[in-house]
Amino acid sequence: MKTVRLLALLSLLVAAPFSASAAQGAYATDGDCDGRRMTTVRMAPGYCLGLVWQGMGAEGPRMPRGLLALSNGDWLVTDLGSWDQGRGAIWRLSFGVDGAPRWRRLAQGLSMPHTAARGPDGRIYVSEMNRILTLDPDAADPAATVRTVIGDLPDNRLHANRHPLSSFVFDANGDLLVNVGAPSDRCVDTRGRARANASGACVDSAATAQVRRHAYLGAGRWADDSTVFASGLRNSIALVRHPSGTILQGENSVDLTTPDHPYDEINVLRQGGHYGWPYCVDLATPLPGWSAAQARCRQRDRPVALLPPHAAPLDLIYYDGSMFPELRGRLLMSWHGYRRAGGRIVAGDTDGEGRPLTDIGGRYAIYPRGALSYPPGAPSLRGKVLTPGWDTVSGRQPRGAPVVLAIAADGSIWVTDDRNRAILRIARSDKTP
Repeated sequence: MKTVRLLALLSLLVAAPFSASAAQGAYATDGDCDGRRMTTVRMAPGYCLGLVWQGMGAEGPRMPRGLLALSNGDWLVTDLGSWDQGRGAIWRLSFGVDGAPRWRRLAQGLSMPHTAARGPDGRIYVSEMNRILTLDPDAADPAATVRTVIGDLPDNRLHANRHPLSSFVFDANGDLLVNVGAPSDRCVDTRGRARANASGACVDSAATAQVRRHAYLGAGRWADDSTVFASGLRNSIALVRHPSGTILQGENSVDLTTPDHPYDEINVLRQGGHYGWPYCVDLATPLPGWSAAQARCRQRDRPVALLPPHAAPLDLIYYDGSMFPELRGRLLMSWHGYRRAGGRIVAGDTDGEGRPLTDIGGRYAIYPRGALSYPPGAPSLRGKVLTPGWDTVSGRQPRGAPVVLAIAADGSIWVTDDRNRAILRIARSDKTP
């Protein structure tokens, strides 16, 4: 049965983060996508996008972000709630015998929870704005099991920091690699002049814009103190570790007013590396406000691949499921950006160590249609877009805002869409490619 629902589309915010009430639209459905109602989003041949759930009332998360598959087919979902302190929650999503989604709130009163992952001890860990916590979703009272693992994360204070969200990934030895976002866009004053200290460096760069390492102490404990793993990283929400040990970071670059510059990035992180913020963008371009002598771009670690401007990568995962053999080992990424290159899920080709494969030059698609060229000599990502038609279609679908990607037991790809309060599922289409 064809179902069409439409909400009024609210204006997009240009510079500020989206709130729970911003720009929400309903997904129309028509047909079947491997047991789920199929959305009208045009997909790459052989793929379909099914609607698992879309919130229209009080039940369920307001801004779904993190996804973690549980052992019995249920899902743990983190809920940002809003860009206000104490409005976040953690939910459990299960399904009735009729397949209908059912929600149970496990914890509430949280400040912008985002990442959810299993640790080396098998427990579940969640990043909040200013801490990493653990909880037991199977307990009779999960809220009573919430325990702070790492608290008082540096500079992740609401409204004092432009990038307050925390994220993390576990290293091979169990260490926690934790994102500490930059407190400003590009460390300049209101007149566009560098906010530099006596040595010419950004006044904010000593303890922010980093990925920090907290040593694993065993038995679900990590050191409160940390060391700097990598720096010069404006916003490392997207982090992933390859089985070979490669650590990738997706960089949301600065917000210049130009829609076609600067480019977002994929970086291979190394111990002690500096990746340019707030001095350099692209391959070696000083940012406005910083002189070439201050920027020293040739001494910074260059990105392994450039992404389209304002694509806003918010998640990176390696596909290891069974439903899509052609994607095995590929790097899946969500492009959350609201500008013309965002609103996509992309599968990038990789080498044996999980590093993205690139082409020189190339083009990238933009909405509503067409493509733009990368600058000469730019390493552009090699791969394919799984969601080429996720733009707004009046009365049928909203512009996509994918956040976190997760692989289900059957190999399907689950996606949170925080702007449209939805959870979706990429599955194999029964239509011949």
